[in-house]
Amino acid sequence: MTAISLGIPTVPTRLAERRKSRQIQVGSVAVGGDAPVSVQSMTTTRTSDIGATLQQIAELTASGCQIVRVACPTQDDADALATIARKSSIPVIADIHFQPKYVFAAIDAGCAAVRVNPGNIKQFDDKVKEIAKAAKDAGTPIRIGVNAGSLDARLLKKYGKATPEALVESALWEASLFEEHDFRDIKISVKHNDPVVMVEAYRQLAAQCDYPLHLGVTEAGPAFQGTIKSAVAFGALLSQGIGDTIRVSLSAPPAEEIKVGIQILESLNLRQRRLEIVSCPSCGRAQVDVYKLAEEVTAGLDGMTVPLRVAVMGCVVNGPGEAREADLGVASGNGKGQIFVKGEVIKTVPESKIVETLIEEALKIAEQMEKDGVASGEPSVAIAG
Repeated sequence: MTAISLGIPTVPTRLAERRKSRQIQVGSVAVGGDAPVSVQSMTTTRTSDIGATLQQIAELTASGCQIVRVACPTQDDADALATIARKSSIPVIADIHFQPKYVFAAIDAGCAAVRVNPGNIKQFDDKVKEIAKAAKDAGTPIRIGVNAGSLDARLLKKYGKATPEALVESALWEASLFEEHDFRDIKISVKHNDPVVMVEAYRQLAAQCDYPLHLGVTEAGPAFQGTIKSAVAFGALLSQGIGDTIRVSLSAPPAEEIKVGIQILESLNLRQRRLEIVSCPSCGRAQVDVYKLAEEVTAGLDGMTVPLRVAVMGCVVNGPGEAREADLGVASGNGKGQIFVKGEVIKTVPESKIVETLIEEALKIAEQMEKDGVASGEPSVAIAG
């Protein structure tokens, strides 16, 4: 009789191989090719207010932002670019609309890249030759950023609305104009506020060019709605290997965009996981306050840089198993909790001491990991009820 293996099946670390794209250099950050997917955001300050803009860039950097975009709608903003680009600790991209003269100002200012929106820059196609030369001479990449809300009037007339085909045609047309002048240091985005339209546009674009792609659901909405729309769209594309940089667009402080973006990448194993809370929604079987436990442990472990998974479970159905599978866990009920380390129960504590004990043990594990030079992998912490 043939033996049947009951061992744990091999699980792929990623859902798909990355799409093969050319690589460009945005300041110190490589984009495309085999470079990791990077996370971007955009400042909400007036760029002309140099101090406020640099302060926000510092906050974004501390949150994990790797590339930052700044708006440049006025001459005062353009005049501030050189100082901001020089003093920022991460690459700065100038975001240009309407006035082509600011493209040249951004290149001259030493910005790491320039984003142009062909749909709303006056006579943009007539300026491509000059822009390509200036960008090539300075080694400045260009992002062709097509938006559904500002699509070229010619394409709106042709397609009737901002369809995936219209977005892709706009982007590839502009890229072809740069190619005519031997400029290919290009990144492309085709953003739409509808995740379904956006996903289809990027799929078509990915099949028709080898440029690195910047993913975004434009005007995604308030924090909750925007997070859901971005996670759905990015997950669909990144799980197929499509996407080289991302920006989560939220009607919320920019640092929140970074938190969401990083979590999306960690969830897809495209970035090393750090502290991760795996918690149940609670139910009538729960014998502990799951919500309170999850919130207090999350707050107590905030800032952990080693990979720790915290699973907050609310009953004995899945709780003990989750705790045993983790590096650190607790299975709780009847007013007490069993603390697990590496699958073994090391102590039992009153419910009032669960959070305190978990944090103490987590800090011990983290300290040992740092001594051992742990920089990857997925150790985990579980709290089970």
